[in-house]
Amino acid sequence: MKPIEIKKNIYWVGALDWKLRDFHGYALNKGTTYNAFLVMDEKIALFDTVKVGFKGDLLHNLHQIVDPTKIDYLIVNHVEMDHSGSLPAMVELIKPEKIFCSAMGKKAIIEHFHCEDWPLVVVNSGDSISLGAKTVHFLETRMLHWPDSMFSYIAEDKLLISSDAFGQHWCTSERFDDEVNEAELMAHAEKYYANILLPFSPLVQKLLAKVAEMGIEIDTIAPDHGLIWRKNVAGILASYDRWSRQETKDKAVIVYDTMWESTEKMAKAICRTLMQEGISVKMMNMHVDHRSDVATEILDAKAILLGSPTLNNGILPRMADIISYLKGLKPRGRVGAAFGSYGWSGEAVGILTKALEEMKVELVGEGVKIKNVPTHESLKACVELGELIAKAIKSQE
Repeated sequence: MKPIEIKKNIYWVGALDWKLRDFHGYALNKGTTYNAFLVMDEKIALFDTVKVGFKGDLLHNLHQIVDPTKIDYLIVNHVEMDHSGSLPAMVELIKPEKIFCSAMGKKAIIEHFHCEDWPLVVVNSGDSISLGAKTVHFLETRMLHWPDSMFSYIAEDKLLISSDAFGQHWCTSERFDDEVNEAELMAHAEKYYANILLPFSPLVQKLLAKVAEMGIEIDTIAPDHGLIWRKNVAGILASYDRWSRQETKDKAVIVYDTMWESTEKMAKAICRTLMQEGISVKMMNMHVDHRSDVATEILDAKAILLGSPTLNNGILPRMADIISYLKGLKPRGRVGAAFGSYGWSGEAVGILTKALEEMKVELVGEGVKIKNVPTHESLKACVELGELIAKAIKSQE
């Protein structure tokens, strides 16, 4: 693929990864991209590199614009290996005059690559460098989503190079948001936020406020993954504001696994009740649904219900998996409850209830457990739980 000019003398020179299907436990069904950007000016600057196995793609794109040895500066917005994996090879080839990074970026680069002799130059929020006709301004975005993260803003082009913020894991031959289906693009962006940036939502709020306070004009956002935003910049900024405030709607996500369908019968009874109460419901069976899709559905849901039968005095393994994953993502401001079937000991509901408490979910009721196969009579407890959840959801309006 040839380089794409995204602004005058600014090029996308990254790589396409069509086959990647797993990203730290986040399921990708359409691959991803590793975006890198080249600015041609009196000083030539390369922003980020690519995953190590895609170094050849980066070099191929660079060679179509300039002899890579003519590059003056490397700018490392993020040290995670999908963006810095090719950095040692590029440093060896280019022999850059300077490598700009945040203070935490310098520490991370040295710890990753053991390169104390590299020409690392620390920049802080508010610092800027001149490339000639273009000026690069830096803004630290610590813990969005690594300690080293920062943005680079080219004022003359109103271009924000945003590292891992505003990205999507979606590999396409197109490079811009106005070249693809908007609904699909926003679905990928939502899933990306839910699975990567949700734990850092308070920091996203502070960042958006800081950008507004600075009054910088942005007409293009170039993230390190996925499509470049040039049409719907306002839309993705508004979405990040909404997602980071963890705005929810009248929706419940029922996350469960089942052994002999008894717990599933309970889930269905709760689901039917919620639907009758006018609540939108997503049933997520962990035998068939992926943890990253569950996280995406929970992003705008007011209620989380967890269900599992008891197995060996515990819960089914797939439920332990999703609980561990959700705890790390830290959804806040939800209500919820636990349910499950059992044969003789019945610890699962207590374990799930404790997990909800640890996730700071506001508990509704005491949870429901039913011995062996549910009957029409015993399922009334599930109906009552559904009614309580619906009432709790509506009370948050």
